[in-house]
Amino acid sequence: MAPKPQMTPKNVLLQTEVRGLKLRGRGKVRDIYEDGDRLLIVATDRISAFDYILATGIPEKGRVLTRMTLFWLDFLRDIVPNHFLSADVTGLPEEFEGRSMWVRRAEMVEVECVARGYLSGSGWKEYLQTGAVCGIPLPKGLRESDALPEPIFTPATKAQTGHDENISFERMAAMVGGELSARLRDLTLAIYRRAADYARSRGIIIADTKFEFGFAGSELVLADEVLTPDSSRFWPLETYKPGGAQPSYDKQYVRDYLESIHWNKQPPAPALPEEVARRTSEKYKEAYRALTGQEL
Repeated sequence: MAPKPQMTPKNVLLQTEVRGLKLRGRGKVRDIYEDGDRLLIVATDRISAFDYILATGIPEKGRVLTRMTLFWLDFLRDIVPNHFLSADVTGLPEEFEGRSMWVRRAEMVEVECVARGYLSGSGWKEYLQTGAVCGIPLPKGLRESDALPEPIFTPATKAQTGHDENISFERMAAMVGGELSARLRDLTLAIYRRAADYARSRGIIIADTKFEFGFAGSELVLADEVLTPDSSRFWPLETYKPGGAQPSYDKQYVRDYLESIHWNKQPPAPALPEEVARRTSEKYKEAYRALTGQEL
């Protein structure tokens, strides 16, 4: 399938070369630059919805994603090593400050490692059809947003365009090997349990989240973004009520707006009103404050 055309927001980073650094890749949110045996990951304020980058960025979003990732990498360092080197961007453009991190190069495992503690999103849709999620049978009669009896590991393939595809553990094992798959499953669930327990003590439910791992040399490391509102489903604990969708600290506010204007989900992607962008930014910052106890 051909990649979908993207519009580039006017208020995000666009440099293709930065003081000797070569642009290695550009994702929906992050730009990655090369410098020898290390990479610079820059989280922009771009936001995507329904597989398109929107024409309006979300103020401070990139800083939230980077700062929250750094918080969790430090919090989880006794469970799993990671690829982080430094957040010092001395000598680079000032707009990189607070939204960038130097990391070790890693050979990435081409599977998303997803942990689910609650029944929501694609997992809920699959459960309605099959009574299972990624081949894992679940009890009958569960409601949307119900807590699962135990957290489950539900891997997914990485899609360059469109949505990631949920796969069974057996299919993952066929792709990357059974021993590595079991190791990643156990790591993913251990990380999720530690993070979910902490987040609950801060008033946030982590309904589900996805991790990426890679090999830096021979060492398996946690990489990319970690436990952010872009990679996780965060719900306020005080308003949690199973039986339907939950309020969340993510871009659901943007999705709801796009549905309300009946966008046909074809290019060009619309711009967001200032109020929608502002309130979405507040959601991201609220999650950061709640989880870290810090201000940006």
